[in-house]
Amino acid sequence: MTSQSSPNASKSHATAEPVVVLDAARLTADPDLAAGFTEAAHRILADLVRGGAPLGWVDPPSADEVTELLGRVLTAARSGEGALRAVYAGRRLAGFGYWLRYTRATSRVHADIEKIALDSAVHGRGLGRALTAALVADAREAGIEVLTLDARADNERALTLYRSLGFTEYGRLPRFVAVGGLRYDKVFYMLDFRAEA
Repeated sequence: MTSQSSPNASKSHATAEPVVVLDAARLTADPDLAAGFTEAAHRILADLVRGGAPLGWVDPPSADEVTELLGRVLTAARSGEGALRAVYAGRRLAGFGYWLRYTRATSRVHADIEKIALDSAVHGRGLGRALTAALVADAREAGIEVLTLDARADNERALTLYRSLGFTEYGRLPRFVAVGGLRYDKVFYMLDFRAEA
């Protein structure tokens, strides 16, 4: 697992490939990684959604949709309006996540983790923890006061991870998420950095 606060290299247990968690600046500074990032991210998202992962889509997103989304996120990261992290095992994208500041003037001191996606082939290796911890560290460094996220209530693996990193539940919408005939609670989590001041 990589360091929670820096993109140091470590070894993946299964592949012995170096694992790094890159921020947007380091990702885009490497021409080869930057060129393949959107395509690899699309592959990960499409595979996860096909497998039923609760990422906000019922059907896998199109390549164009992912390209537009990641373009907005990279622009936000460059301007300080957000942060993007990408975890690589060797030269292969294993996952990514990002947060964006709230857009209303009265809420701009806060940010929301909008997406964390990890290739199912690397689950259980600590990469999700490293990725999320890096996003938390970025938020703290950026002066974010409260970092929020929401998740489907049945995604217990993710919720356990968030709680272990200090997030607490602050609300719940019963049976809010509709997937076909199924309904799931939507839960809201927060990490309040103001308590550290």
